[in-house]
Parts: sequence; C-alpha cells; structure tokens
Amino acid sequence: MSMKFHVAVTEDALKALNARRKDEDDREREWVAARRKELIVPGMSRRAAAAVRGDIRARVARMRRAGTFGGTRDDIVTRAVREELRNRGLDRSWPEPPEGQVEAPGRPWGTPPSAPMGDGGYTHRVSVNLPYSLGDTVRRAAYWTSKEAVEALQDWADRWGHGIDVALQEAERNGVPAELALISAAGRPSAPQSALEIRDQLRAKILTTGDLLRAAINRAAGRVQPELPDEA
Repeated sequence: MSMKFHVAVTEDALKALNARRKDEDDREREWVAARRKELIVPGMSRRAAAAVRGDIRARVARMRRAGTFGGTRDDIVTRAVREELRNRGLDRSWPEPPEGQVEAPGRPWGTPPSAPMGDGGYTHRVSVNLPYSLGDTVRRAAYWTSKEAVEALQDWADRWGHGIDVALQEAERNGVPAELALISAAGRPSAPQSALEIRDQLRAKILTTGDLLRAAINRAAGRVQPELPDEA
C-alpha cells in the first residue's frame, strides 16, 4: 500500500531527478547484460538459461533493496526521504494528528507559499508514491514540527490581521467576496516592523510535506552513485 504526493519543484530539480533515474537504469541494464553474457554460454539448454535469467532478476531485486541499484523513481525518492527524515531527527514515531488536520490541501494555515508557481518559482510537479507508513510519517512529522509555530501565527493574525495578500487567498479558499476581505483587512491596524519580524520568524519554523519531499528530491538528484560490485 502506498501514499501519493504531488510536489511542486523547479525545472532544474525535475531534470536532475530524471537524469538520476536514467543513470540508474543504464547502470542496471549494463550490469544485467554483462551477467547474461558471462553466465549464459553457447549450448546451454533453454531451461538452464531461463534459470540463470531468473537468478539475475532476483539479484537485481536484492541490489535495489540494498540501494546498489536505484530502481524506479519512487524507489530513489523513498530512500532519500528516509535519509532526509534521519538527517533532521524526524525519523521516529509521531502521535496521530487531530482528525482532518493532515488531509487539508496546501500549506499550513497562516503561511505564505514557499515559492510561486511559474516564472521564478516552481514550474513543474512530481508525483511520488511512498510506502504508506513512510508517507504517514512525513505527514505527521510536518504537522507536529510546525504545530507551535502555526498556533502562534494564528494568534498573530488575530492581533494584526493577515495582510491583503493572505486575506484575499483566505477569502478565495472560503468563498468570501474579495471586497469584504479587503474591507476587513483595511480595518485592522498596521503591524509594526517588530511584529512583522516575529511573523517572519514563525513562518520560517513551518515545515510542510512539500518542504520535506523537495529536500529529499534534491538529495536524491545529487547523490554520488555507488560502485557496482561484480557479484551481488
């Protein structure tokens, strides 16, 4: 059972990930071809040759599990996600969040987009299938890591308001006319610079599933390939 994520990425990140996948595929094909050439000799019976090919496939599967071969793009990203969680100290058991909290689309409440779609931001999307337990860990880790900052941002917004841009985004999400959102935002006092700095500090503490997966994709795309052994 798997869990699917759709991740916004830059064009460079997508190209690097696809290049990594192609390199891994080429390495695997070359290794398989070399083993077949070595082990399937002229005059070998069809049954014996089929047994050799089956053994090679089994060895490839073991090498994929060990990380010697990258496997599919999902396999590559899955290993990188595990490493990213370990590197951040997030690879542990997390409590289940309140019902409905991790299923909400987009970034957590009160935070701006991490980067815009289109020119100057994320221009592409990657679909990633993670093992269900790993995907659940990603979602729980993002929720609990961000929880205190999100609540503090909610308190901040109650005091100073969202600002025009965020107010319009929230209005669109909730089906509120833009004119009413602008009137509400204009009626609040302007936040002083010190309050804006506090808001920015809180926003910087927010960690989303997209943030984690983008970091893992960058990690996967930049990894140095391991040396191939002659035997698995």
